[in-house]
Amino acid sequence: MTRSEFSSLVPSTNRYALAALICLGLLLLLRLFGLANAGTDLFFDEAQYWSWSQALDFGYFSKPPLIAWLIAGFGTMCGDSEFCIRAASPVLYALAAGLIYLTGRALYDERIGFWSAIVFATLPGISFSAGLISTDVPLLFFWTLALLAWINLQKGPSWSWALVLGTALGLGMMAKYAMVYFVLCAGVHMVVSERPRWMLRDVKGLTILALAALIVLPNILWNIDNGWITVSHTADNANWRGNLIKPLKMLEFAGSQFGVFGPILMAVLIGVAYGAARKGTNEMARTLLSFSLPIIALVTVQALLSRAHANWAATAYPAAAILVTATLLKNDFKRLFAASLGLHAIVLLAITVGAILAPGLYFPGRIDPFARVLGWRETAQSVRGALDGRSYGTILTEDRLVTAEMLYYLRDESVPVRSWRPGDVPRDHFEFSRPFDGNAQDPVLLVSLRPNVRHVSDHFARAEPLTSQKVAAGPKSVRTVYLTALSGYKGK
Repeated sequence: MTRSEFSSLVPSTNRYALAALICLGLLLLLRLFGLANAGTDLFFDEAQYWSWSQALDFGYFSKPPLIAWLIAGFGTMCGDSEFCIRAASPVLYALAAGLIYLTGRALYDERIGFWSAIVFATLPGISFSAGLISTDVPLLFFWTLALLAWINLQKGPSWSWALVLGTALGLGMMAKYAMVYFVLCAGVHMVVSERPRWMLRDVKGLTILALAALIVLPNILWNIDNGWITVSHTADNANWRGNLIKPLKMLEFAGSQFGVFGPILMAVLIGVAYGAARKGTNEMARTLLSFSLPIIALVTVQALLSRAHANWAATAYPAAAILVTATLLKNDFKRLFAASLGLHAIVLLAITVGAILAPGLYFPGRIDPFARVLGWRETAQSVRGALDGRSYGTILTEDRLVTAEMLYYLRDESVPVRSWRPGDVPRDHFEFSRPFDGNAQDPVLLVSLRPNVRHVSDHFARAEPLTSQKVAAGPKSVRTVYLTALSGYKGK
């Protein structure tokens, strides 16, 4: 049977759906293969999230609880290896890309839906994030689900899509508070378009908000019980102190978005936004611009006032991926579109292969890009060697990075890990949840990456430096771990 004869037997809709399923499935397998063979250790945020998953709750110091629930769920099925902890990331991104396909199809057609899914799944920022487990992973999944529900609700008031939207909003907030941007974007859409305004008058609009609030309620109650600690930490992250005009930080953030979304696609998005501002645009583009530009603008202002990490505008790019795909394909910019896809495919492969070869991957100059995710297993092994030769009551750390890594890589040890808290107010989750209170038998083993530990050792009657060991954290990077035996805690 020839290709044309096969095509005539298979409806176009099914061909695109099947192609999306195959392409996203193969991409998922590639990413899972990369994770299974990665030579990297857990990043300290990943190790921290794993520690949360060992004590499930409705909230944590710096984030809502969904990331911990997600890791615990995959851990139940898979285990607690680095692969199992990270496996949820490529799985949820593949599902999110499938939702992008459905959204693009609902707004335009099957072809736009298919290519939008491929574009989203291969964005440089997604390729990087798919190799880690972070709060952005469930956030973006529920964001794409909410976007799909919103688009379908504009086709006609539907209780089923209203319930999907409320659920997605609530679970997205339980992943990361940045889900609140969706409400902002929905408001902007109502300003620029008459179509969604029915939700302000219909009971379904109130139901959506009520359902989302009901889902988030356990986290709100947890925050109330714990002095609004997560909300306070989120506000502290904004860092609106001191000089509030920092143009270099704004330029740094703006430049990073060309890396997250891709240089060609970002240039197209800017061009579309400029054209829409000058001449107006159609309803589909207004919808997608409403769910992308406000986020980029808001975070850019945040960067100008203080700082903003590259991923803080991540929720802008599901809608933006559909918009730029439709723009390029409908205007027959096929070569530009292919060039962007080719560039992103190269980045994807480079990230995947780089993680596999990370321990021995050599870069010119002083660059050692994997230094933060290498050598932690060996660092823990040096601590394990000290534990084997002496009986310690506690492993004491004074840096949340070290605390998180030791909790994970010493998880089979019976000696508890405690965090040194210098003041009354905790500065991180470990100072909040597992502070050193002095109720431990002597001696205490202090693990630090700093040679001078007097800020801790001065609170003990005796401090015995044991050893300092250098651990490779890449071909050119070295991490030195300092071990000190402390006894006779005097209090603070």
